[in-house]
Order: sequence, then structure tokens, then C-alpha cells
Amino acid sequence: MNPAIREARPEDRPFIEEIARLTWGGEDYLAKVFEDWVKDGNFYVLELEGKVVGTAKLTLLPGRVGWLEGLRVHPDYRGRGYGRFIQNFMLDLGKKLAEEGKIEALELATYFLNKESLAMVRKDGFSVMARFFNLGARVEDFLPKEPSPVELEMEDLTLRIIPLGWKFVHRSEEALEWLRKNGEAYEVNGLKFLATRGGATFTPLSTGLGCIRAMLPAMAWVAGEKGRGEFDLMIPEGMKPALPGLKRIGLFLWDETEEPNVLVFRKGLVEVV
Repeated sequence: MNPAIREARPEDRPFIEEIARLTWGGEDYLAKVFEDWVKDGNFYVLELEGKVVGTAKLTLLPGRVGWLEGLRVHPDYRGRGYGRFIQNFMLDLGKKLAEEGKIEALELATYFLNKESLAMVRKDGFSVMARFFNLGARVEDFLPKEPSPVELEMEDLTLRIIPLGWKFVHRSEEALEWLRKNGEAYEVNGLKFLATRGGATFTPLSTGLGCIRAMLPAMAWVAGEKGRGEFDLMIPEGMKPALPGLKRIGLFLWDETEEPNVLVFRKGLVEVV
């Protein structure tokens, strides 16, 4: 039977949970976002002989961006070209949405060691538009300090590209509204940071070493309140010189590298006349 791609349905959950359990040592987020993605739409599965063996998602972001995420292939079916099959489908979907005027570019982020994804997106004409460091921290390494929830303002968006978890948006009024809806903003010691709603990946909105040091106890508090023992920070590549200092105050890289470990890619779909 030939593989078929269709929109995900609620009854696909057991298959998705199995793929998530077998991805990244069981740490994959796919099962956690399954219901939201089904409701949001543009969430697709690759079905083979009645079994879901792959997934992919396109999320509409501010700035007429189609954000690609969630490309997965069940471990038992890797190496057979199914990843490329799904990717081609998503590229065609992007072109269709561009023709309808809904998006003007496709974007995505991937980890620096994900060699298959890196090779595929570069071959498909994507270019790196931003680089970030994703650093980890342990809640137990800090004396938690409760921050104050605050309303995010335009002047808080000091970065050109703003991370919220593993999604990245271009600074704009539209992006501000999207961040307010999908994220949580906190303030401690006069410093603000973003958190994923329900998650524990943080974006410091002031990126000096001293600023991050001052925010870490508050981030630890937020992560602890969400039942997390660890949390992550997304920091722009411009902070590379501060990397040794960040490590001294309790942050760590999951895989040692001197270069940014998160790459954000873009592929324009609208010709500039």
C-alpha cells in the first residue's frame, strides 16, 4: 500500500504517543501539543497500512509566516524516504498558502546536531536567518524567587527575532499580540522575561550576563510552580562571549559546542518585483 498524507484526527493519538515515546529518549513534546495542533489545523500525518508513521505541522505566525514543526518519522520506518515525502508535501502546502496570500515565507528552527534536517532544509533552499543558544538549568541550583506577572509592551521587544519556546517571531505589533496570547511575561528586579504558556523555556528580554543572573531565581520559581525540575533559556548568538560566564552561574549546554545550537531558517515564497 502506498503511503498517504492526511489531516490528523483525534483518534490518531495512540500513534502520536508512540512516536513521541520513541523520539528524543521519550522527551518529545508531540503528545503534549497533540490536541491543540488538531484544533489549530494544518497538522498532517503519514499513514501506511492503517498505521500513522509520520507527522508534520504548519502553524501560521505573525508576518505571514508559515512555521514548519513536528516533522517526525517512527523509528521503525526511518531511512525509507518518508521524511522527504512529508517534507515535499509541506513545501507544496506552503506554496499553496502563498498563492492564496496567507503566507509569504516558510520558517523553522532545528537543533545543530539534527544533521538530516539541516541537510534537507538547505537543499530545499532555506537560509539561516538567526542563531540562538539553548541552555539548560536545574531548579535546585537556585533559590527560587517569585516574579510578578506583567503585560508585555512593545519596548520590551529588544530583539529583532523573538523566541517563544522553539517558535520565533519577527518584531512587530502583530508579533506583540501573538506573544501576549501565547506566552507569559514576568518581571523581577525591574527585568522582564518571557515563558512559554504552560512550559519552562524562557526568553530573557534583557540579555546582559548580570541581568540573566538576576532573573534565574525567578525563572526557577516559575519552572518549579509548573512541576519542572529543569528549564531552558533561549539566548541570541550575540551573547557568545558571555558563554563561559553563563556556565559559571549554573547554565549548561546539552551538547558541548562553542557555536549557537539552535538555527532558525527562512525560505521566501513570494518573488520581490
